[in-house]
Amino acid sequence: MTLTAKHGGGTRAMDGIAMAESTSTPPLTEIVEAFEELGKILQSHSHNSQRKQHQTLRLDTFSQASTLVSILFSCLGLAFKFAEMEYVSKVKDLVEASRTYDTLESLIDYDVAKGTVKSPGSHSRNLRRVRQGLDLIRALFEQFLSTDDYSLREAASTAYAKVCAPYHSWAIRTAVAAGMYALPSRDQLLVNLEETHQSAEKKMKRYIQASRPVIEYIDRLYLSKNITLDW
Repeated sequence: MTLTAKHGGGTRAMDGIAMAESTSTPPLTEIVEAFEELGKILQSHSHNSQRKQHQTLRLDTFSQASTLVSILFSCLGLAFKFAEMEYVSKVKDLVEASRTYDTLESLIDYDVAKGTVKSPGSHSRNLRRVRQGLDLIRALFEQFLSTDDYSLREAASTAYAKVCAPYHSWAIRTAVAAGMYALPSRDQLLVNLEETHQSAEKKMKRYIQASRPVIEYIDRLYLSKNITLDW
């Protein structure tokens, strides 16, 4: 899958949800390839600390890749319905924003200038939430690969506790805990993803590796603006 960076990419990014659901290509394949493409964009700077400070990632390209991930939340059922709804709405906002802002950094710079980085509904806050969604999937895949339990409850609970729980209210944490009992089994998840155990393991490992530098890049953007990550 080749991602291209063009103006008007927002519309193309939103088409990603339909593409992920309708294509004969398993969704994990498209997601992995999209994030590996993002990694290639950042990779040329990874061995040079001076150049690393000047990494850029286009917002339309990032939004297109992030849109594909929404199907993973829907495959997890009721327990992650909250995450799916929040994630999809935040990605849609970034898609719209990509018509105005070329890069992730320019989007954050705008909110820094306005003093609205952490304001509800701001693009920078929504980017932070999308980043958490990507990280939640990464953590879930790590837990999935580290155990052979038939149930996904422990893996999903651990991933949620590490990535999202610190930023959610008691009410949301309680609802999520209750929803964990409705998670699909490991086998059912694989059916939903159109994967075998072997193919899923390979692709999950690829996503973990590909998503990490993207997540770290977003964190560095906030830190470079003296914005803490504890929100």
